[in-house]
Amino acid sequence: MSAVLLGALSGYTIAITADRRREEQAELIERRGGSVLFGPVIRTLPLADEVGLRAATEALIDQPPDVVVLCTAIGVRGWATATESLGLHDGLLDALGSADVVVRGPKAAGAAVTAGLAVTWQTPGATYTEVLEHLASRPTRHLDGRPVRVAVQLDGAESAPLLTELPALGYEVVPVPVYRWHLPDDRGPADRLIAAVADRTVDAVTFTSAHAVTNFMALAGDTGRRDEVVAACQGGDVLVTAVGPVTSARARASGLGGAAEPRQSRMGAMVQALVRALDDRSTVIDFAGTPLLLQGRLAAVGPQEPVVLTDRERAVLGALTVRPGAVVSKQSLLEQIWTGESDDHVVEVTIGRLRRRLGTAGSSIETVMRRGYRIAAT
Repeated sequence: MSAVLLGALSGYTIAITADRRREEQAELIERRGGSVLFGPVIRTLPLADEVGLRAATEALIDQPPDVVVLCTAIGVRGWATATESLGLHDGLLDALGSADVVVRGPKAAGAAVTAGLAVTWQTPGATYTEVLEHLASRPTRHLDGRPVRVAVQLDGAESAPLLTELPALGYEVVPVPVYRWHLPDDRGPADRLIAAVADRTVDAVTFTSAHAVTNFMALAGDTGRRDEVVAACQGGDVLVTAVGPVTSARARASGLGGAAEPRQSRMGAMVQALVRALDDRSTVIDFAGTPLLLQGRLAAVGPQEPVVLTDRERAVLGALTVRPGAVVSKQSLLEQIWTGESDDHVVEVTIGRLRRRLGTAGSSIETVMRRGYRIAAT
């Protein structure tokens, strides 16, 4: 059947909340046949020209740290870029050259190596808890009683506990602010994305940082649709997909439920995790003796070319195919699919349109007088 030629994400619409590398993510999705809806819920601002970054870097050059904690790849790259523009890059590399380099996950490790730093220890699961546990297992003071000096490349709210818990362990901490997360200047695209999640007109929503989850929920609250968003995601109608364990944990803590996530915290791996999760939602059923593939908004019957269904058409076909041959009443379809609608004429119109869209196979949707509709039994 022609359906085997479909891409793994054909028929699905994926909501992208990221601002950075969103085009790259969209390309990965579209290459697999999916459609994308952009709605950045976050804006990343570098701090290359701010006093705090210069002061922290100069303090580390004057008094090199014993340990440096690198939290994110973007932070490592941003710090390197900023110090180059400030004329401090070589001095910083010299200062960090003798330090133990602790990194949170493979992306930060890759950025550290690119920046010319040798990684001493990497977290197995890319979490801040692992960073704290590792540092808690180490001596916090030198033999002469001086506290071990730790530089921490900050990552907003997620890394904030390092600034309180490390000093409590006995470390001297030098915080390094590299960038900030903000809400987008233009909230229109984000509001439209949130509405699409709440209305279940997208099949999945992706998050590439825990900050994006926080902003997404804040914006959903501002638009008055937080409860609908939570219901759509928790109920599984919209698949939540996270780039890694920290982002996934934030999604759970925010009430969005479990998230599909890759073994490695990388964008390409995240898209593959999305593919695997949505693969479970594609179904092939017996449509009056002919195989019918339902994949997202696509329906392919036998050798016919796949057709793209509207949300209502897809919902009606899905309701009829739950039990092929069983009659589904107009009233039941109306209540399941048309919230607040009382005129069952909309059901008749949608059934007629669905039959036409399915071509010759449409005749397999039978009308049962005064009872409703069913898929013809084989």
